[in-house]
Amino acid sequence: MILTIGAFALFGRELSLIIVGAVLTIAGYSINDTIVVFDRIREGMRTTNAVSLQFIMNRAINETLGRTILTGGTTVLSTLALYFLGGPVLHDFAFTILVGILVGTYSSIFVASPIVLWWSCWRGKKHRESQPETALAVR
Repeated sequence: MILTIGAFALFGRELSLIIVGAVLTIAGYSINDTIVVFDRIREGMRTTNAVSLQFIMNRAINETLGRTILTGGTTVLSTLALYFLGGPVLHDFAFTILVGILVGTYSSIFVASPIVLWWSCWRGKKHRESQPETALAVR
């Protein structure tokens, strides 16, 4: 969302209620894509315990990649039709949706899961450091 608003400001376009609606639409769309990936990760964690979290995340992203690209692609095509065939009133809306869908799809695939993986590794490392070492029994 921030990159979309930044692109909007970069091109010097005026912020209006239509743009606010487009940004909220992008937020919902991006959250939905991310939830689909995380749901697949959750399913993978439930079914296989012996595999690393990185492998499960990679497999979940690969399983949802086709769906994410097809959904994003059809939305981009319809948004391009709105931009080129719609009137000047729809240009800002279509531009905002277009940039937001591209950025949101990218973040759902390449940003969200690596952040969670980094966070879980950092949290696990912090948890291990906070636990006291158990004394080894000397025989």
